[in-house]
Amino acid sequence: MRRWITVLAAMVWVAGLAQAPQVAALVDAGRFQEAYEAGLKLGTPEGLALGAKGASFYAMYQAKPEEKRAWFERAEKAASQAIAKAPDYPEGYFERARALGRLSQFKGILEALAEGLAPKIKGDLEKTLKLKPDHAGAMVALALWHFELVQKGWLVAATQGADASRVEPLMKKAMELEPEVIIHRVEYAKVLAAWNKKEEARKQLETALALPARTAADRYDQERARQELAKLK
Repeated sequence: MRRWITVLAAMVWVAGLAQAPQVAALVDAGRFQEAYEAGLKLGTPEGLALGAKGASFYAMYQAKPEEKRAWFERAEKAASQAIAKAPDYPEGYFERARALGRLSQFKGILEALAEGLAPKIKGDLEKTLKLKPDHAGAMVALALWHFELVQKGWLVAATQGADASRVEPLMKKAMELEPEVIIHRVEYAKVLAAWNKKEEARKQLETALALPARTAADRYDQERARQELAKLK
C-alpha cells in the first residue's frame, strides 16, 4: 500500500512539472493575474513559485497603486506555500524575498525594521544562493538589499549588517552569468546613478535598451530604462 502511495505521489509530481511551463508562459506573456491563479491551482512547488512571480509582477507592472500591497502579500503567501512543500526549492525562497522586499517599501523603514523584514529578506536570498549558487536574480536582489539599507544611513546599515562593498561585485557577477537579462542592467544603473556615476549608469541603460525584449516584463523594464535614461540627460 505504501509503495502505491509513493508511486501516486511521483505521478502527481511529474504531472505538475509538465504543467508548470504553461504557468511560466502566462508570466512571459504578461498575463500575470492568470499566472497567479493557475500556479495556485496547480499547487506544486513550481506552480506556487510561478504564481508568486505572477502576483509580484502584476503588482510591479500593472496594478493600480492601491492594489499593489495586497498583491505583494499574495505573492509572499504563495511563495511560503512553495517553501513548505519543497524546502530545498530555491525559487520559493527567491520569490518570497522579492515579495517581502517590495512589501517593505510600502510599510516604510520603521515598520519594516520592527517586523524584522530585512533579515528575513536577506535570509531568503542567502538560502536561494546556497541552494543554487549561480542564481543571478538572487545576486542582484542581495546587492540591492545592501544598497537600499546603506542608503538609509550608517545606523540602519550597521544594525542590519549591510555593506556597500558587496553591491558591485554581486551586480557584476549577475551580469556575467546573465548578460542579456534587462532588469539586471536597469537595477545596476539605479545604483550607479545614486552613486553619481552617471556615465556608467547611462551605458547600462543604453545596453538594456539594445537587448532583445523576450517577455512582457522585459518590455516593462525597457520602458523604465527609457525613463531613467531621460532623467540622466
